[in-house]
Amino acid sequence: MPVPEQRREPEFTVLLVCTGNICRSALAERLGRAYLDEVLGERADAIRLISAGTHAVVGSAMHPHSALVLRGYGGEPGDFRAQQLSDALAASADLTLTMTRPHRRDVLALAPRALARTFTLREAADLLASLPDGAQPTGDSSEERLRGLVKALADARSRRTAHDGGEDDVPDPINRPLEVHEEAGALVAGALLPILHRVADLVTAGPVGRTVINGSDTSDKSSAPPAS
Repeated sequence: MPVPEQRREPEFTVLLVCTGNICRSALAERLGRAYLDEVLGERADAIRLISAGTHAVVGSAMHPHSALVLRGYGGEPGDFRAQQLSDALAASADLTLTMTRPHRRDVLALAPRALARTFTLREAADLLASLPDGAQPTGDSSEERLRGLVKALADARSRRTAHDGGEDDVPDPINRPLEVHEEAGALVAGALLPILHRVADLVTAGPVGRTVINGSDTSDKSSAPPAS
């Protein structure tokens, strides 16, 4: 009897944005890719991670200091090349995470309708931490569940206590010493990995909230991302 072909779920695209696309967003893209490949294995391609710059050094490799920091977290820059943020990238992303509030404004200038799915990276991490314990978006596909998570973040933003927002930014380390790149990398990793941990949970969760591993349901879930 022929084995039925397994339908591949659509990709969920996460766009990461900074200025030159050679330091912060580049590191975030490759760190996130390494993490998702580790925790999701064959299902890692359900999540597409891309990055771009508002004033990109188009075609450039990752900054050497950022590449060094990335390797410290277990990632590799590989063949990374910077690209310019475009209206098509901004409009098509399912979730956009920017390094600063001005970057968020730049994204929304290109794609105003993306407001509900565009956050600074640290803002999104803070909003995720504010969601009620046990809150889990439902849906028959990972795409539905992930869109539910983005909606929950947008809803939580409307209830967020007003503040100056300075803690929502990851400062630009360009033309600064290695230590500043390390500080930026720590901020990126500290915000991005919890978000991707929740994303991975929703990729592997079944329609009724059970985790699916190799086609079998189980109620066990890892509680935290692996140590860097």
